[in-house]
Amino acid sequence: MTARTGRQIVVTGVSARDPNRNRDIDLAGATFFADPVKLAASENIDLFVELIGGSEGPARASVETALAHGKSVVTANKALLAAHGLHLAALAEEKHAALAFEASVAGGIPIVKTLREGLAGNSIERVYGILNGTCNYILSRMEREQLSFEECLSEAQKLGYAEADPTFDIGGFDTAHKLAILTSLAFGTRVDAQAIDIEGIERVTLADIAAADELGFRIKLLGVAQRTPDGIEQRVHPTMVSKNSSIAQVMGVLNAVTIDADAVHELTLVGPGAGGNATASAVVADIADIAKGVRSAPFGLPLAQLTELKRTAMRRHEGGYYIRMSVRDVAGAFARIASRMAERKISLESIMQRGQRGQPGDCVDVILITHATSEHLVREALDLIFEDGTIVSRAQVIRIERE
Repeated sequence: MTARTGRQIVVTGVSARDPNRNRDIDLAGATFFADPVKLAASENIDLFVELIGGSEGPARASVETALAHGKSVVTANKALLAAHGLHLAALAEEKHAALAFEASVAGGIPIVKTLREGLAGNSIERVYGILNGTCNYILSRMEREQLSFEECLSEAQKLGYAEADPTFDIGGFDTAHKLAILTSLAFGTRVDAQAIDIEGIERVTLADIAAADELGFRIKLLGVAQRTPDGIEQRVHPTMVSKNSSIAQVMGVLNAVTIDADAVHELTLVGPGAGGNATASAVVADIADIAKGVRSAPFGLPLAQLTELKRTAMRRHEGGYYIRMSVRDVAGAFARIASRMAERKISLESIMQRGQRGQPGDCVDVILITHATSEHLVREALDLIFEDGTIVSRAQVIRIERE
């Protein structure tokens, strides 16, 4: 590290819940602080590294303290940045300190530096990707081993890929926090995780996985931010992607981010999205930059130049939609469905019935594939179909991304 940075980096202070835990590193020369805020304010440090996690509590207090004292900060905390990134960036600007967070998005993939510095000469139209390894692991195993969502989630928890309460991951909120950071870097907007439409993977079933496979797709949880005439559209949801696409090849706990820009066109980065080694790689890279004197604006532009981000309605989707519904097997059911779709000017590409018909009045799975249409029209039509009593539960809706 000294050879790369031109200066020696010394760990002078440490704060942790357990001071006696074996960390396979000699910390005999470092002072232990029971309170991370006191470490952040210490006169003996130039740089504070926050790996506590969470948007409030000691993580927020210690980072704010370090920046207020003019000390640079490296963090892997996407929740903190999504909630308070603008405030922290303002502190960093005021005190001429660095705020670096490569490890906060996509683990070991250097996506922050790519957007902030590597593509500074590009106008970016869209950034999207697989930003949560837990969800990608679950969807990959469902496809490969024909295991249910519940079985794959349980296995992910046993392996440490998912928390005891997995809501933050499988509900899409972790992806949304990361997308909020990427959106700011890509489009020069103020971080706003509340402006994102979010849907998780909890309702994805083996029937959806099988249908996607039959149609030539895989299901991935994507975070998408794209420029539109009305502003920046941000969304997190399960998506059917072509098996031939590069992002469809990303399986297991890996992450991938694709950038569509005017000069480089399409650029995809793939790598480990979580884990100790991936996080450490990104954290050390940030430390090395700061040691070399690199002081980039945290979100690519000075805070005053970042534009406000308004929530933008999801636009007409050119790839169409996959819709799975449990339909009462009664005379005229299909006709009523087609009629409700036509009322909303939704053109159907195909209608497929899955499984064998039983007794009259039983339910059968029906899959609709639509042509290009708007999400609100699909939702309106499905609400009417449900109110008609034609289907017995809310329909599953998944966007289709075509090449």
